[in-house]
Amino acid sequence: MDMTIRAYAKINIGLKILNKRDDGYHNIETIFHRINLFDELRFQDSSGILLECNNHDIPTDNRNLCIKAAKILQKNYNIQNGVKIILNKNIPIGAGLGGGSSNAAHVLKYLPIFWGIEIPKDELYQLAFNIGSDVPYFLDKGTAYATGRGEQLEYFHINIPYWITLVQPRVHISTAWAYTNLKLKPHKQEINLKELLIDNIEHPEKLREFIHNDFEDLVFENHPDIERLKENLYKQGADFVQMSGSGSSIYAFFKHENKAREAIRIFS
Repeated sequence: MDMTIRAYAKINIGLKILNKRDDGYHNIETIFHRINLFDELRFQDSSGILLECNNHDIPTDNRNLCIKAAKILQKNYNIQNGVKIILNKNIPIGAGLGGGSSNAAHVLKYLPIFWGIEIPKDELYQLAFNIGSDVPYFLDKGTAYATGRGEQLEYFHINIPYWITLVQPRVHISTAWAYTNLKLKPHKQEINLKELLIDNIEHPEKLREFIHNDFEDLVFENHPDIERLKENLYKQGADFVQMSGSGSSIYAFFKHENKAREAIRIFS
């Protein structure tokens, strides 16, 4: 038997780091939005849990979240079957796009189908949360308002009336490094990000005023080329530009397709 699935990336539209929790994690507020960039996962019959990847920078042992997800399923549900996972990686690593988390979520969601078992959604959600804070988001499609560690999710529909251009500088940013070195900003209890986005989606000047990523100051200070990239996207006519997650990817909203395509040509 053979099964192939797509694991899509996300961008963060706004990212507030509210405070540090007693468990060492941080409370955040963000919007996860799925984009049309994906890794491909292929499942094949195997006696053990194996992983092959086209990107040699990615570990294929127990450090990989795909392996971790498969072994958690195997252990929790006493499954004797194995699987060979062939991962065709398109989502860059250390880019703030959630590639590893998306891969893990799609293993949790589709490997049971490959093995012929059913797992209740709430159990899958708990398994996902145990692997990583943003893994649960990728179990469903679409856009979600996320709070807590990123696991408290409220999915909602929004039409993004822009062409989204993604630029990934050849810089790897460690999420652990970003959280360790971040200086927390005071956040007043104001309108939540979901309402800000819905109310202002047609008004990019308001998006620029109200929606920010708290990691930008730290990342730009250490990697000024990424800040220049943001500035240059605005010079190319972008309506709203922001770093995704803890970086290093920068995305831009363009109202006009020709400007978006011109930016792709220039920044390639």
